[in-house]
Amino acid sequence: MAVRDKLNDEPARVGVDIDGYNLYYALRRLKGRRYLWLDLVALATRLLKEDQILRTLYYFTAPVRHDSAALVRQRGYLAALECGGDVKVVLGRFQEQRVGCRGCGAEWRTYEEKQTDVAIATAMVADVALDRVDAVLLISADSDLCAGIHTIREIDAHRGTKTRIVAVFPPGRRSDRLREAADAWFPPR
Repeated sequence: MAVRDKLNDEPARVGVDIDGYNLYYALRRLKGRRYLWLDLVALATRLLKEDQILRTLYYFTAPVRHDSAALVRQRGYLAALECGGDVKVVLGRFQEQRVGCRGCGAEWRTYEEKQTDVAIATAMVADVALDRVDAVLLISADSDLCAGIHTIREIDAHRGTKTRIVAVFPPGRRSDRLREAADAWFPPR
């Protein structure tokens, strides 16, 4: 079985997929506001080995809800990310849900992020299936993304190849299921 990131002695093409809210909340909890305008190209490049090149860089998020000032800041950040052309921003959405207390009967609204996990898994699978990457760096601690990794394994089995998948856990986060599904894992440096 050929390891896809070592074919032809050429640099391995790496796709980096970033779960925006997973990274954002980890950084905000541990570092305050210090890294909220994180340079994702610099982060992705720093995570690469000498024999690897950055081929795709996706940042998955959803528009902020119920805070117009935060939404303006987020839009500015996303525009800055896309300005250089190296980062592709993929937007999901929030869906309203009504929640009730059985004990007192009170009801309230909450919002759940939708489409982000599916978009991340789809991008990883598409990059491998369309032969754009030889390796994937997944910056997330969301175990729902294991389904995408399993699909990549099926593609590899069909082709007789091996795509290297590395889970990069945001600070203070981890997922045992994601760790088991990936070839390697580590917290970011």
